[in-house]
Amino acid sequence: MFFTIWRELALFAGVGFLLFGLDDLLVDLVWLGFGSKDSVLPLEEGQRADAKAIPTYGIAIFVPAWDESAVIGAMIDCCMRQWGGQDFRIYIGSYANDPATALAVKAKISDQVRLVTTVHHGPTTKADCLNAIWAQFCLDTDNSTRPWAIVLHDAEDCVHRQELRLYRALLPHHAMVQLPVLPLPDARSHWIAGHYIDEFAEAHGKDLIVRSLIGASLPSAGVGCAIRADTLAKLAQSTGGKPFDENTLTEDYELGLRLAALGQPGHFARCRDPETGTLIAVRAYFPNRLVAAVRQKTRWIIGIALAGWDRTGWSRNAAEVWMRWRDRRTILAAILLLAGYASMVAALPLIVRGTMPLPDSPLVILFSCNFLLLCWRLSMRATMVGREYGWRQSLHAVPRALVTSILAIMASRRAFAQYLAMLRTGTLHWDKTRHEFPDQGQI
Repeated sequence: MFFTIWRELALFAGVGFLLFGLDDLLVDLVWLGFGSKDSVLPLEEGQRADAKAIPTYGIAIFVPAWDESAVIGAMIDCCMRQWGGQDFRIYIGSYANDPATALAVKAKISDQVRLVTTVHHGPTTKADCLNAIWAQFCLDTDNSTRPWAIVLHDAEDCVHRQELRLYRALLPHHAMVQLPVLPLPDARSHWIAGHYIDEFAEAHGKDLIVRSLIGASLPSAGVGCAIRADTLAKLAQSTGGKPFDENTLTEDYELGLRLAALGQPGHFARCRDPETGTLIAVRAYFPNRLVAAVRQKTRWIIGIALAGWDRTGWSRNAAEVWMRWRDRRTILAAILLLAGYASMVAALPLIVRGTMPLPDSPLVILFSCNFLLLCWRLSMRATMVGREYGWRQSLHAVPRALVTSILAIMASRRAFAQYLAMLRTGTLHWDKTRHEFPDQGQI
């Protein structure tokens, strides 16, 4: 009996892993062939683009903030320090039932910092908060005084000093520009917080580049994302004055898809600072505890893999279908991982008794292929991590793959349960992640 259970589970998981491995391998080959080098921001060219294409009233930064009193002040200080002398204005969205965050923002109020109080009590959704900011932004400006671009950020973000210059260089040619996101290493959590390093190193070092190369839509990450103000205004006109969809938990992801559907595709920019060589990216701490990480990934899975399937469907474009499949395969991947671990448990009694027969030829071939693909996958991940974080984090990336798989199983189970509840009740709310802001020396 144990042998039959083991064989069926191993066969199911093995075939799935083979298909997923080949899928990942194809992405790797496209990246290696066409997109593996970062560019360097040409400051002189960016300055010429500023003078030619950008009005003097600059850029508006939208920051939705629910229960962010612990970090919002430090984030504002970081923006002022990094972008000093440039023309920008920060709009912070707060809630009437969150006086602590409002008080922290009021302590930083200036001509460049604006507090917006939402109509609804929190937590709502981030999209609701962003729409409240947009409404106030429209009241504050008109077509003759409106900033040229809108930049989305979260309250825990550490911004790069060249970020606004990069937007000014690229937005004359693109409706939306997305920067990479680099999770900050957390010495208190090498495994939970550290696994975000591995995931984002691949996603924002390779996967999003491949999306752009093959002509698929580029989802926004919700931070480090700049959108031309005229483009966002057109989107708002088509949706009753609200450019951000309040009926989703991942408004950022869907924003990029909606813009592409309107013929306004985004651009993913991996550029380096010409003076320091650092990647122009958004840096932030990610959850460092198991429960918090599972909650955050639950929201992503619901918004992208489950509700996203319902809301955005598929496409007739082959490249788009491929990328949306990759976005939505999370639940199936968790099932395959669970089956793989279950097959190992079923094999234990046979191994202990010494009655484990040798696998037949098809299984041997399948296991061998999967082993080679796994070695390739882990080496690619370690390489991507090492490129930005050094060899120590690169070595951690290999065993952290186990942590990533366990978190995927836990978050997928929770996401499926919450998605069913959401279908019954029709209600959404901001599933809060507790944030921390690093000391200045850690940025």
